[in-house]
Parts: sequence; C-alpha cells; structure tokens
Amino acid sequence: IKMNNESCVYCHPTNEILLWQNPLCRAIFIADSPFPGWCRVVWHEHIAELSDLRDDQRNSIMTVVAQVEAQLRQLLTPAKINIASLGTALPHLHWHIIPRYLDDSHFPEPVWSQALRAPTARTVPENFIELMRERLAITLGE
Repeated sequence: IKMNNESCVYCHPTNEILLWQNPLCRAIFIADSPFPGWCRVVWHEHIAELSDLRDDQRNSIMTVVAQVEAQLRQLLTPAKINIASLGTALPHLHWHIIPRYLDDSHFPEPVWSQALRAPTARTVPENFIELMRERLAITLGE
C-alpha cells in the first residue's frame, strides 16, 4: 500500500533533536515531553508496519530501540522503560522509548492515559543529549 507522505512529520522533520542515525533509521530526543528522556526511533522510509520490513531491517531497527533503551536506563535509572509502536494517528513506523518513574504523573498507567497525580519536576541531566549521542555512536556505530 502506497501511503501519502506529503504531510508526514517523520518524512519532513522540523526541529528534531537528532541523537543518532544510519541510512535506515534515526533516534531522536523529545525535549518538550512531560516525561523526561522520551526518545523515538524513526524508520526513514514511509512505511506503516514492522512486518513491511525484511528480517535484516527488522533486526536493525530493534537493535537501535534496544540500545536507546539501554542508554536511557544507564543515564536516568528509571523504574521502568515503556516501549511502544502505535502509529495510529501517524502511520509511519516509529518506536517510543519512554523512561518511567514511580512518581511520574501517570505511573503505573500508560503515558497516554489520564494523569493520576500532578507532574513531577524531574529533568534530564544538562549534558543528556551529548551523552546519548556519544553512547549511541559507540554502541551502534557512527
């Protein structure tokens, strides 16, 4: 199925904070999220589903997702990491990697549900972007 990608924000990104990329996909940081450390891994080509990829491509993107998760765990020590691929509103293959904390506004519920408490004042370290870039370059290659 050929999809219209004219208005796709993943095909035509603006103001993305790029952490890492290769010819297949990229990892980005979502700076304005109420859940500090939220990252996405986005497939460059405009496709909708993981099953649209060849085996080697699926292995590649899942390796990137796992490395983003591993680096978030090491840098931020969250209670849990949520990994989601929804793509309902925007059918472009991408993964959300979201650090979760016992005191975050929605824990233990999904970040897309109704808040259970007021948001915390938690932030990422000042050098978070640089550290993620360095670590992903080492673990995934430049």
